[in-house]
Amino acid sequence: MKLFKKKNTRAAPELMQASRETDSNIMLPTAAEPFEKELFDRLRCAVPIIDAAIMKIIRLTGGFRLICSDERYQHDLERFCDNVPVGLHGRSISCFADSFLDSLLTYGSAVGEIVVNEKERAVSGLWNGDSSAVMINAGADPFDRQFAVKCRDGSMKRVLHPERILYASLTGGHSLLRGLPSLSAILMRIYRCIGQNFERAGNVRYAVTYKPGESTGDFAYAKERAMQIAREWADGMNSAKYGQIKDFVAVGDVDIKVIGAENQLFDTNVPVRQLTEQIIAKLSIPPFLLGLNWSTTERMSSQQADILTSELEYYRRLLTPVLREIGCAYLLSQGIDAECSVEWDNINLQDESALAEARLKNAQAAEIEARLKNEITN
Repeated sequence: MKLFKKKNTRAAPELMQASRETDSNIMLPTAAEPFEKELFDRLRCAVPIIDAAIMKIIRLTGGFRLICSDERYQHDLERFCDNVPVGLHGRSISCFADSFLDSLLTYGSAVGEIVVNEKERAVSGLWNGDSSAVMINAGADPFDRQFAVKCRDGSMKRVLHPERILYASLTGGHSLLRGLPSLSAILMRIYRCIGQNFERAGNVRYAVTYKPGESTGDFAYAKERAMQIAREWADGMNSAKYGQIKDFVAVGDVDIKVIGAENQLFDTNVPVRQLTEQIIAKLSIPPFLLGLNWSTTERMSSQQADILTSELEYYRRLLTPVLREIGCAYLLSQGIDAECSVEWDNINLQDESALAEARLKNAQAAEIEARLKNEITN
């Protein structure tokens, strides 16, 4: 028994025929190029707010449950979802979905594989792949995906079982972080300057100026006295490292100033906030979820939560076909003639309370209408 059935050959759409030949073998990248993948990885490491926003999106997407159309096999399906191995370190289909969504947001597309035990003809695990090393080809049938994996020597190896590959992409295959490297470079340059300024402020440098008097002796021994003052001053400063306090005593006109004390630190609140606003607007995360205490109102917070809810629903729509395909593959490998559907949890408790309040008001309105009808009838 084959795990997946082959699809019937379809005619190529005219739009695709106008752009390329039907029998060509043009390879199209499924995600960002390798250098872009490294760029996005470093971007998440360099700017903590970007990494925190992506992790928030993954957690707020919520849990789910696979539902079997035949209730007799629901327990077996749930046991598979809870115990299926994922790669080398994970277990459960939720772990696979989190890694899959993480790659989807960071690189613009995600790829996985259903690992099948050839002897038992059963699903033995799931694997999250590197989307930058996978190429996709439409082939003769544009709806029949053919995948190829880039080897270490740079050659492409065709995937023998493309029906086992799980693939999803954002609109246009573009990463959620597209456009942020330029803004993040400016932001990191500002933070680097702030660090250098505070390093200078914390590691104070002094300018000790000796002004010899008008007498001939002061001018004759000015060099020796300046060197002696420098030694004594260095000795006094170094004594603080060993918990000692040593006074510095000098004779003559000696002036001591802190280098750079006249300069003031630049106020970076405005440019940093402007750049941060651009980043958060791109990620569609309300600022209060990231610990940013910006002035906002209750109505504005509610609207931001509604926008975030719509974003999470979009990501759920991308994950649903992938999760359904995994569940159907398991049922098919067990010889079960049943369908699989995905039931998502409510995004947060605020949605549940709002729904409960709406049901309460509807019930009260129905009760009032029924009472009025009874009064009119009587």
